Amino acid sequence: MGDLTSERSNPSGSASVLVASNRGPVSFGTADDGTLTLRRGGGGLVSGLSAIDDPDAVWVCAALSDADRRAAREAPDGRLDRAGHEVGGQAVRMLDIDPETFARAYNGIANSTLWFVHHLLWNTPTAPAFDAGFRTEWQAYTAYNTAFAEALAAEAAPGAAVLVQDYHLSLVPALLRAARPDLRIGHFSHTPWAPPEYLRLLPDDIAEAVLTGVLGADRAGFLTRRWALAFADCCERFLGAEVHREALTVTYAGRTTALGVHGLGADADFLRERAHRPDVDERLATLRAAVGDRRTVVRVDRTELSKNIVRGFLAYRHLLRTRPEWRDRVVHIAFAYPSRTDLAEYRAYTDQVRSLAAEIVAEFGTPDWQPLILHVDDDFPRSLAAYRMADVALVNPIRDGMNLVAKEVPVVSDRGCALVLSREAGAHAELGEDALSVNPYDIVATADALHAGLTMAAEERTDRTKRLAAAATALPPQQWFLDQLNALRPGG
Repeated sequence: MGDLTSERSNPSGSASVLVASNRGPVSFGTADDGTLTLRRGGGGLVSGLSAIDDPDAVWVCAALSDADRRAAREAPDGRLDRAGHEVGGQAVRMLDIDPETFARAYNGIANSTLWFVHHLLWNTPTAPAFDAGFRTEWQAYTAYNTAFAEALAAEAAPGAAVLVQDYHLSLVPALLRAARPDLRIGHFSHTPWAPPEYLRLLPDDIAEAVLTGVLGADRAGFLTRRWALAFADCCERFLGAEVHREALTVTYAGRTTALGVHGLGADADFLRERAHRPDVDERLATLRAAVGDRRTVVRVDRTELSKNIVRGFLAYRHLLRTRPEWRDRVVHIAFAYPSRTDLAEYRAYTDQVRSLAAEIVAEFGTPDWQPLILHVDDDFPRSLAAYRMADVALVNPIRDGMNLVAKEVPVVSDRGCALVLSREAGAHAELGEDALSVNPYDIVATADALHAGLTMAAEERTDRTKRLAAAATALPPQQWFLDQLNALRPGG
């Protein structure tokens, strides 16, 4: 790593707008002949950045695979656009971070520590245990954040706006401000934020480093006011910062950071067009053939601990056990695509999901009725097909920054869909009025909500779906991104 502060006196870049995120807009593979192959990604950030009409915008991201690292090494200063790669007309700088450093930062801290603390996931009798190995991982996380800060400092023009994304890069705003105080820096948290009582599980110096890292930004953005206020509470409790909850500001060490709330919405135009392409129609026909004229309960998730798939299955089992009238009249369609398979907890959780699904099929299935259809793989067209045919959508996370599935289903539903929604999902702030709200830990109440959704009158379901879709698309990805960018600029 170079001397980050050396960038202070010599801002040398030309980028007026920069985005930093762990995952970038493209990824690489290796063909049979050894050449690199490129795949463009999707999601809110990719859609959002496309809204920038600025030829000098730069996206800084990490190389996530050996092929990515090779592409980054072969490009001048990691700039994929300057190496001739087709990156969608965007300038992309991909960082070739040492694989061991990256693995420790990404798996050890970002996904096994910060993700767990913000989603309240630890089994506290046994975890966490912050030993010497954790400190090694924290050093790697610091080095990883420093690499991003160095790249941003080098690419940024004087006074540029920098939008840093998520818990992977919690330390970047403060590191970058130390090097380039001329920049306008924003940080956005796509996760919930832990309440003080849970954040204090972290070692004191680590909790303070995360908070002061984000406070290096001029503006810290969150998906809901609830998460913004949780961050403010932590700053007040841990740092003694001055907090104004109505104005949403935190003042610490002579600087004030504004807090912003931007509830990322679904991209309605894209979803509706994509949901009616031939590949989706084919999958829809296959699903309908499997389901017959039965009702459907649909869920689409990653096999992520916070998504609460197991309790969702338990609620469906309780529905079938206690309301036998639904036997042979409903099918639960569950698409759970693999997540973080390099972490033992996630592999074990995926095994538990498969095992419970098999138990439900064994208990209730007949030669003519499969009560639960589970696929553990990623098939976006199939997910859209399931959205279209869902009578009830089950979205019951333990805790979620937003949850876009809850917003996507009403947008593409063919006939209207009842939404059973956890009150712990960020989306509940916008959708709760027209959803069937549940405590994600309450299996009996969730089963009751499934029954209410399955028996909801068609007219009511249609009316609710229209209102849900309107709320879900209120802030589409491009506007979500531009609102943050405009708020960072002088007078914003």
